[in-house]
Amino acid sequence: MNKNKKIILTGGGTAGHCVPNLALVPELKEKGFEIAYIGSYNGIERKLVTAEGINYHAISSGKLRRYFDPKNFSDPFRVIKGFFQAVSILNKEKPDIIFSKGGFVSVPVVKAARLLKIPVIIHESDMTPGLANKLSYSSASKICCSFRETLKYLPSDKAVFTGSPVRASLRKGERGRGRAFTGLMDSGKPTILVTGGSLGAAHVNEAVRHALPKILPDWNVVHLCGKDKTDSDLIGKKGYVQYEYISKEMADLFAMADLVISRAGANAIFEILSLRKPNILVPLPTAGSRGDQLLNANSFKKAGYSYVVQDEDLSDDSLLTAINTVRENSIDYIEAMENAEENSAVESIVSLIVETASK
Repeated sequence: MNKNKKIILTGGGTAGHCVPNLALVPELKEKGFEIAYIGSYNGIERKLVTAEGINYHAISSGKLRRYFDPKNFSDPFRVIKGFFQAVSILNKEKPDIIFSKGGFVSVPVVKAARLLKIPVIIHESDMTPGLANKLSYSSASKICCSFRETLKYLPSDKAVFTGSPVRASLRKGERGRGRAFTGLMDSGKPTILVTGGSLGAAHVNEAVRHALPKILPDWNVVHLCGKDKTDSDLIGKKGYVQYEYISKEMADLFAMADLVISRAGANAIFEILSLRKPNILVPLPTAGSRGDQLLNANSFKKAGYSYVVQDEDLSDDSLLTAINTVRENSIDYIEAMENAEENSAVESIVSLIVETASK
């Protein structure tokens, strides 16, 4: 491939619509792509992308809701404005291809690309497609998905099962660095890593903390609890450390973890799968989501990758039963994850990008 191919990545609103894009960047650079990004003015993607030194373009974006909200009257105008901004950016950048991870900021970009006859590849992380991606299907050359079960929801002539791209840097952690960072140097105990994502998970936090007296005799616990969710009463508790959020040291925390307790967002579970970490998933219930975490978790349970505890069933007993079960059967979980076909997502997606951009 010529060294002057250019790709524009798009997607935003949450880290889940951006982090998988960034997971592709090292391989795209290796293939000779020049990379730029189109996102929103104030979304988390702006901070994440600019931190990587990638050229960032911001456009106006609005949310397309299925429920009544006063912003439903103004947001269509923001989307239209974003479309014309995207047309201007694409005319200036002249990319060979667009790769979209979804989120509502991606819709005007994908529609602008169609107008300008620029090929588009979309990636759907969750089991069932989100509205933003659905609106973009007609403009896409190919639609990648994380789960085989998602193929039935997608146009058969465009759908490609790839898995979800995971940052290669996560595989470069070191257990010793993690122990030094956390201060948990007691190597006689295994370590549980608890994470609810960048925003934390209040109910999981509460359940883990309540069960600590029964967990800590046998385990160290590293708890990523979300912004403003640390518990001052637990500071300095032997065998337990808590952080609002970790970025740079995350690979080392994963490396030191013998078991992970997590929500079941697509990014989180594919990171766990990639790292072959025995895990307990506590999916967000339908009251707090559109239900995809329940589907994600069930898929991983059926594949033998994960033990699942429903949010409403969280208790000291259910948590301890889960921890003991996963510990006793950790080899089985690891073997299942080692054989997962989803582990080559970055290579599969970049190959598809190279092929499509070269046509």
